[in-house]
Amino acid sequence: MADIDRLLIHTSRTFALAIPLLPEPLRREVGVAYLLFRIADTFEDATRWPQVERLAALADFERLLTAPSRHDAELYAAAWVAARPCDHAGYLELLGEVPAVLGELEGFDPVRRAAIVRHALRTSQGMAGFVSRGTADGSLHLATLTDLRHYCYIVAGIVGELLTELFMSFSPSLEAARRVLVGNSVAFGEGLQLVNILKDADSDAKDGRVYLPRGLDRGEVLAIARDDLKAASDYVLALQASGAPRGVVSFTALPVLLARATLDRVERFGAGSSISRADVAALMGRLHRDLEAGAPALGSAVAAGQ
Repeated sequence: MADIDRLLIHTSRTFALAIPLLPEPLRREVGVAYLLFRIADTFEDATRWPQVERLAALADFERLLTAPSRHDAELYAAAWVAARPCDHAGYLELLGEVPAVLGELEGFDPVRRAAIVRHALRTSQGMAGFVSRGTADGSLHLATLTDLRHYCYIVAGIVGELLTELFMSFSPSLEAARRVLVGNSVAFGEGLQLVNILKDADSDAKDGRVYLPRGLDRGEVLAIARDDLKAASDYVLALQASGAPRGVVSFTALPVLLARATLDRVERFGAGSSISRADVAALMGRLHRDLEAGAPALGSAVAAGQ
């Protein structure tokens, strides 16, 4: 059995805080889904591997998702860890646990498992498309705003779509908010991803990943991110207004609060800026107090139109 919580702590920051807020079985389903997306992302961003090895690993991972085999998963996992696609200890640990993570997936409700697999495959295949557009050494330089937004869709917008599908299956009351949830699900993911891209632009470039196209006005990307986070706020408030479990509201609200605070710092101080642990704790405390009091999940920021 995979220790999902431990793997989340070792591979994530924001989602290691947010996923435990969810009620079961969403907590375990979303935890496993996050880890599957992280596995694909590890192969896409494999800084120690050239393009050909990244593509081969993504193809093998897709085979495991399509036709699960404990024996094959163990062989692939051992080979991936031995080949060290990166130096991140948590990601390497996750690769070694691929058989256990897939084993957890097999125990889920068939319909919900199928949704997770379908969306994970879409992301992995989309990532392979971007890797194939890079150079032989694995470097990638996006050329246009359209490229940037499509990349964000592949790695994060699809996550928003998956979460919406899982939430609506879990809580039938959300059917009343379908239009708002589905309409804002992609922007929810894109906004979080754009904030990360703006924040990590310098470190990504050192690893050969240039997501912000040359000549693109940084202010335009900041404005898109702010618009996306407004749509993400609408998404959270629609969940809350339609009676979503408090854990679902908290899970979606926390990343939005953290992203808005991070974007403020990046806009003011540039790439590499981030919020402190104290800031994170303060935002989490405010969120829980607001929800306990029956206030809007995003607090005073909502009244300000953010």
